[in-house]
Amino acid sequence: MKALIFPGQGSQKVGMAKAMIEKYSWAAEMAARADSLLGRGLSDICFNGPEEELKKTVNTQPAIFLASAILTDWLKKNGWVFAAAAGHSLGEYNALYAAGVASFDDLIKLVDVRARAMEVACPAGTGAMSAVMMLGREELEQACLEASSEGVCQIANYNCPGQLVISGLAAAVKKAGELALAKGARKVVPLEVSGPFHSPLMQKAREQVAAALENISFNDAIVPVFCNVDARPTTAAAELKSKLLDQITGSVLYEDTVNNMLAFGVTEFVEVGPGKVLAGLNKKIASAVNTLFASDPVTLEQLLQANQAS
Repeated sequence: MKALIFPGQGSQKVGMAKAMIEKYSWAAEMAARADSLLGRGLSDICFNGPEEELKKTVNTQPAIFLASAILTDWLKKNGWVFAAAAGHSLGEYNALYAAGVASFDDLIKLVDVRARAMEVACPAGTGAMSAVMMLGREELEQACLEASSEGVCQIANYNCPGQLVISGLAAAVKKAGELALAKGARKVVPLEVSGPFHSPLMQKAREQVAAALENISFNDAIVPVFCNVDARPTTAAAELKSKLLDQITGSVLYEDTVNNMLAFGVTEFVEVGPGKVLAGLNKKIASAVNTLFASDPVTLEQLLQANQAS
């Protein structure tokens, strides 16, 4: 059983999807459509940079969505069959697109709203995120609880065993990091981000996305989408919309998602988008897991050939 998985912010790279739009006219039309819908030259930033522009949240999120959506359409045009989908944070929007929940037009505009709202939801410098290496969930959850005297702090990303990310007010995140080291964490690495994502400090962003969602019609998913906030397979349109909102202020349960997908019967993952971030996490979650890649015309053709041979 095959599943599509989609990376989130941090997987971007200058030039992503450029080979696709150069080879396929329909992909070039999708890129032009994105520029028209958003009223700016997003595709030029996506394909040509500069990197500093692409790294800005307001550009990164819709650019990754565009690149992954183009790759998804190639798979569908070539008859690729999949039984489930999931995404890491932003990647969940691509999972919804793959599962036929909403249109490309509606979702890229929604991602644009999300990106802009997240960029300004918390005053610059007041929030922070840090990666915590080699500490158990319970110990880090306790560290966040103890640090809450300094303000909001929670685990934002349960990525894989030994890799967790905390988010919240800068002072609380710093305190939680110190406590994590005292509890045995190997290291704590502050992240260069524009805000404390996946924490209650994103409430204003949640409200803006909620307002935008009111104007978008969701369909039931054609395959189960394993959502970030509870790692459970979901197909009902209303539930998918609700969980997508909760994701903005809630934790990304990626490790649980992969384990639940394996229990569901998934035997092969295809990472659709730039980079190999999720493949690396998958190996740490379950060493025997098989993750293939769909990132450009070459890997897509290899994927198709491997599928035909099996």
